[in-house]
Parts: sequence; C-alpha cells; structure tokens
Amino acid sequence: MQETLGDLPFSAINMAAACLVTAWNDRKQVFIMGNGGSAATALHMAADLSKNTAVPGFPRLRAVSFNDNMALFSALANDTAYDQVFREQVLTYVDSGDVVVAISASGNSPNVLNAVTAARELGATTIGMSGYYGGKLSGMVDIPIVVPNHSIEQIEDLHMMLEHMITASVRSSIHHAVKRAA
Repeated sequence: MQETLGDLPFSAINMAAACLVTAWNDRKQVFIMGNGGSAATALHMAADLSKNTAVPGFPRLRAVSFNDNMALFSALANDTAYDQVFREQVLTYVDSGDVVVAISASGNSPNVLNAVTAARELGATTIGMSGYYGGKLSGMVDIPIVVPNHSIEQIEDLHMMLEHMITASVRSSIHHAVKRAA
C-alpha cells in the first residue's frame, strides 16, 4: 500500500480538481458513475462535491451520481441492457462542457466504457478513476487517474481517498475564488 501511495498520479489528480473548478466557474454539471464499490464512491463523491464546496450566496457545483436513481437504473438495465445503463443517462442529461467522472477498479466495465464514449461524443470532459494498469478506461478519458495496485479492496479505498483529496482541493479553490470576488 505504501508503495502505491508514492506512485499515485498527482498531476492527473490536480488536473481533475482543476477541471471540476472550471465546471463550477462555467456553471456546468458533473456526473459520476461506477459499479459495486465504485458505485458507493460515485454516490459519496457526488454528495461531497455538492455539499462540501457550497458557499452561501454563490453558485453551487452541481454534481450528481448516475447511481442515484434506482428506478431509472433498473428500468434501463431491464428494458435495454445492463451495459447501457450509464450511456442512456449520459444521452439524457449530459451537455457539451459538462464533466463525466467514470470510476471502475478494473477500467474495463462495459457500461462505464459505453458511457464514456457517449460523453466524449457529446463534448463532455471525461475523468476516469481505475486501478491495476488502467484498463481500457485510462486510454479513453481526458484525465486518467490510475491507482497502480492489484488489490480490488485497496483500489476502492484509494479511490475514496482520492475523491476526498479532489473535493478538498475543489473546495479550497472555490473558497479562494469567492474571496477574490467579494
């Protein structure tokens, strides 16, 4: 684990935070997704970005997880296919300039990859969080964040840690921008 921490891609992590600050500044939305433990991280990240970056009296960063609406998620899985559940939501909600964060420990989850393809076609900026060697996801996104580890549990733990680091950085940047504007 200690070796993995030293090998984290901090420049990509900083780029992801800067991308989210740009989304806030431009009044764009952030959409986050994942499967299994990554779904929990996606939900947590959306909550943290929405709540922990808010400054009273100023526009808020709008972050939503595609894992939130279980009725829609299960309807899409049942009526289309499981590998389309995130893609269909991208087609419904994402606009050019929005940010899509895809979380997949393997980097090879078909439903996540299909969503990233659709997001890129719509002109969204894409951030991918994966593990192992990055999987296909790392080659598809604008900002790949690969946790170089082979333990699914440690990858998921580190993704949550990275989510907290990114949120803290975004919060700090937004608070500094608000102070300059006041």
